[in-house]
Amino acid sequence: MTRIRLIACLIAAAALAFAAAALSSAAPAAKPAAATKTAAKPAAAKTDAAAKAKAIERGRFLVGVSACVDCHTPGTLFGAPDFTRQLSGSELGWQGPWGTTYARNLTPDLETGLGYYKEVEIVNAIKGGKRLDGSPMLPPMPWQNYTAYSDEDLHAMATYLLSLPPISHAVPERVPPGKAPTGSFLTFPAPSAWDAPRVAGADSNAKH
Repeated sequence: MTRIRLIACLIAAAALAFAAAALSSAAPAAKPAAATKTAAKPAAAKTDAAAKAKAIERGRFLVGVSACVDCHTPGTLFGAPDFTRQLSGSELGWQGPWGTTYARNLTPDLETGLGYYKEVEIVNAIKGGKRLDGSPMLPPMPWQNYTAYSDEDLHAMATYLLSLPPISHAVPERVPPGKAPTGSFLTFPAPSAWDAPRVAGADSNAKH
């Protein structure tokens, strides 16, 4: 009986030793996995920051070559652009058959600029030819040209605009046709027959 108990004790001791060894070898294995997961977060954040920086630079280029700066930066059309107030809007009016319009403040100022709008809303406004309040974009805004840009390019432009320092500047509201504007404005005469807007459904080349 004593011999049987001795064997049983030896077996139990061996089992305990085996279990302890298994636990001690398994415990450290969890640490590298946790460390890898923690290290992935800064790497992902770094990748996102790099992608955003690239989009901003692409947007800066596109805004520069698309004449946005010409109209929306004060002083540019007078030969003296003020880049400390870049894209903060102009008070030079553009008067024509559509009334009188002004280049809006494109900085992310919350009250007078684009600050309340999301990137996708700005993109959709450009693609649809409508201002962010839903009203149509009027001349001289060449929104039809910008619809040729890819969604990626338009998002880059919006990302750049939202990265600008916000500048508080409320430009004059558009003036309807027939009402005289105040301040400085350029006047476009009534169009000739060749340049007149075509009536929907009309065919100027049709033979009668």
